[in-house]
Amino acid sequence: MTGPLLLEATGVSKNYGAVVALRNASLSVTPGEVHALLGANGAGKSTLVKILTGAVRESSGRILIRGEAREVHSPAQARAAGLVPVYQDPALIPDLDVAANLRLTKTPADPFRKWVEELGVPDLDLSETVRNIPLAVLRVLDLARALAIEPDVLLLDEMTAALPANLAEKVLDVVRRQSETGRSVIFISHRLLEVSSLCDRATVLRDGETVGVVTMGPGAQEEIVELMLGAPVEKAQSLPKRDVRPAADTRDDGAPRLRVSNLRVGTKLEDVSFDLHDGEILGVVALEGQGQDELFGALSGSRKPSGGSIAVDGKPVRFKHPSDAIAEGLVYVPGDRTSALLMQRSVRENIALPFSARPRAWGAIDNKMERDRVGGAIERLQIDTRAQSEVQRLSGGNQQKVTIARWIATGDRTILCFDPTRGIDIRTKREIYQLLRDLAAQGSSILLYTSELEEVQIVCDRAVVIFTGRVVDILPAAIADEPALMRAAYGLPRTDKQAPAPITVGEPSADGGAAP
Repeated sequence: MTGPLLLEATGVSKNYGAVVALRNASLSVTPGEVHALLGANGAGKSTLVKILTGAVRESSGRILIRGEAREVHSPAQARAAGLVPVYQDPALIPDLDVAANLRLTKTPADPFRKWVEELGVPDLDLSETVRNIPLAVLRVLDLARALAIEPDVLLLDEMTAALPANLAEKVLDVVRRQSETGRSVIFISHRLLEVSSLCDRATVLRDGETVGVVTMGPGAQEEIVELMLGAPVEKAQSLPKRDVRPAADTRDDGAPRLRVSNLRVGTKLEDVSFDLHDGEILGVVALEGQGQDELFGALSGSRKPSGGSIAVDGKPVRFKHPSDAIAEGLVYVPGDRTSALLMQRSVRENIALPFSARPRAWGAIDNKMERDRVGGAIERLQIDTRAQSEVQRLSGGNQQKVTIARWIATGDRTILCFDPTRGIDIRTKREIYQLLRDLAAQGSSILLYTSELEEVQIVCDRAVVIFTGRVVDILPAAIADEPALMRAAYGLPRTDKQAPAPITVGEPSADGGAAP
């Protein structure tokens, strides 16, 4: 692509002590271009974006805006230069309401409201406390706040990763419109189909260096993957094939590991029932705002049900606090990994936290047992501990591994995973897929909400689809492809000839899958 450059970064490097985050990165963007920035987790994408937007100062290199060298050493300087980011993690202060967050950044309220509505979140209450807003909606609010400033270059870091399909499509439409008006977008995503359909070019980073710039067209995806992973395309692109497993059976006493019956939470979760068996991975599929946040909140002890029941190993339970759920062996891996980690503490301290946090463990700590279990979890997940002095210095993929490793170290066997592969590269996704399947093969039970529908057939045995707060279908993995899941998620009937049986807890389904 030819034309004057709006933004150019050359020879950019960044060191954190002995850890090299960037060593020789370059990027050039023309006016009206949607430019992808791609690479595996830890390749340096987020570091480069933070340098461009003044959140991090580069160790070396130069940045030119419209051909002029500029110092961008604070977010205010970046904003004045027309560079505005939407980072992977929400940049809103949790204990303030939306209106107060807008005042802090001097964001005009009327354009913000307009963008929020266009992005698919009508009737937003500006007095709502940010802490009470679902992650996907927070991402939309972050984007609306950035758009309200009318930036010349909008930098989006995994913008669609936490969004269901309906909100993600609205975001992509807004990006296209920004391009049409002559504004540029730097787009970070691990979803190559999005990149192919949306972007003009892609810069690929590997190990902190720019290894290639690809123009979108036939064969571009294969070229990108090869550059990104440094491996033959056919090996790098392939995702692990899911072994065909027989339907999960109840144990001899007839009780599943987890039984949810007619559960209601707040105003969004109306009536949800399903069983989760020993050794089963049960997917949860839903568009934004259909009650999935409330479901996982109730099961992890952070939300109080207004009706229905939860039983663990046949025993009715009531959770008043997350510690009650953990005591019953139900542990939570959130999509927002920053909410689960002590970002300024080490990898080992984060993984070992449950050993001292549980009341029954108070007293002398068995240091050898703790070291062995934590070390075993680090080795099993292949967590990069070069920057173990602070978890915040790890890549997003390694941070997510730490949240999972915590519960592997404790030996808990019922894991509630809420979009655990959000914003994670292909290689790390494969590792997490394999880990979840290995855990299930060893008897663990996993409830997995995912915003990436292709994950269901890769990882899960069955899928529960929730629409308007109710279970509308339960599908065995064999027929839970993306079109079937999307139809169900929008409340549409199946297109196959076999009509689904009524969804009844504890009885076999007409599909021959495990009893829902």
